[in-house]
Amino acid sequence: MTWPRIDGLRALELGTSGELRERLNSLVLAGKKRATAGLVSEYQEDGEAIETVGERLALLDDDGRSIATVEVTAVEVVPFVDVPWSFAHSEGEGDADLAEWREGHLNYWRRAGVAVTDETPVVCLSFVLV
Repeated sequence: MTWPRIDGLRALELGTSGELRERLNSLVLAGKKRATAGLVSEYQEDGEAIETVGERLALLDDDGRSIATVEVTAVEVVPFVDVPWSFAHSEGEGDADLAEWREGHLNYWRRAGVAVTDETPVVCLSFVLV
């Protein structure tokens, strides 16, 4: 399953539909959320390439409408255990420290039915609102 395209741009759908996506999108629009983490396995399952620096993405709401455009400023693939605090903090979700960020992301992926270990490759995607 390929990801949606809007006006020629790949889509960026944060979190899961509903309250979580609304909150994350609001953080992006407010300039507080400048990064997001994904699993390499998600890209592989969906047959999608990892984003590249300079690529623009359409930020989507729950109805599949583009509400903003972001531009990728950095992409790094690291084991889950090696995600740095500087990246985690730039996700802008209010985590107090790296341990809280890790716990929140492990719980999110667990609820999605995905087992994540310290060695699981994570795509650390940084972006700016354009």
